[in-house]
Amino acid sequence: MNGNPAKIQILAPFGVAFEWMKAMLFRPFDLVRWLTIAFAAFLSGSWGGGLNSRWNQWSRGDWNYRLHRHGDFSDSTIPAWLIALIVIGVLVGIVIALVWMWVSSRGRFIFTDCVVKNRAAIVEPWREYRREGNSYFLFSLVVAFGAVLLTALLIVVVVLPLGFFSHNENAAANFGLLLVPLICFGFIFVIFAVFFSLISHLMVPVMYRRRCLAREALVDVTKLVFHNPGPFVLFVLFMIALALGVAVAGTIVACATCCVGALPYISTVLLLPAIVWLAAYRLLFLRQFGDQYDVWATVGFASPATPSSPPPPIAPAG
Repeated sequence: MNGNPAKIQILAPFGVAFEWMKAMLFRPFDLVRWLTIAFAAFLSGSWGGGLNSRWNQWSRGDWNYRLHRHGDFSDSTIPAWLIALIVIGVLVGIVIALVWMWVSSRGRFIFTDCVVKNRAAIVEPWREYRREGNSYFLFSLVVAFGAVLLTALLIVVVVLPLGFFSHNENAAANFGLLLVPLICFGFIFVIFAVFFSLISHLMVPVMYRRRCLAREALVDVTKLVFHNPGPFVLFVLFMIALALGVAVAGTIVACATCCVGALPYISTVLLLPAIVWLAAYRLLFLRQFGDQYDVWATVGFASPATPSSPPPPIAPAG
């Protein structure tokens, strides 16, 4: 129903995607067009690099030092104004996170439209795919809420018992008892995260192609993955390897530019070829499962920019 898994190729779409990226960004090269497509990629949440936070160092080293040096916080008095400031900061952070989640949900369709139609446009696809973007935003909220519940469960099941047993005389033995469920929970969490990452990334082109809502795309993509587990496992592994490569490239760019290249949007501008390449590869891979997954099936190219037609179909494996 969804194609023959034996004919689904992993590497062939990668080469076609490279040619599509070159046609988009370098034939001809246009700086304004480059910056516009980079902005669309930025809105979709595709950042080329990042900086390592020093939060872990502060929270582990300095926090332990302060705790043992000055005693438990329970003996200290926290000013009311500080509590109010923390609460306001948390609320503002939540609002900003929700607004960005909404913008990036709409931005995913903008960037997909740029890649599919080989154009640099922001306003038109923002308006055209408003319904699909808002639906994807609601889906993202549900997933985020589930992630929060899963994290809370992790704290209750693992972190709190570890904190209790760490003050016990038999801490080593008790930790050994929790090690197995900790590993199992961590494994389930990783599988859950990878699966929903795959589903969410594939939902956007399906919604773009069919102009459907997130619920319909979620059901359809989930069935597609379960009916074709082999190709999707290989696809995920290959994408992880490519993502690691982009991360390494982003780190090199950040170091070479004294961390300027790690700033949001700037990192996207510098690594735009890799970002467009991976986005086109994802669309071309999904295209192999049939016309209903082909984002180029009903696209009419109004722009004379090359190429003037969709990428050629991937030849079936022999």
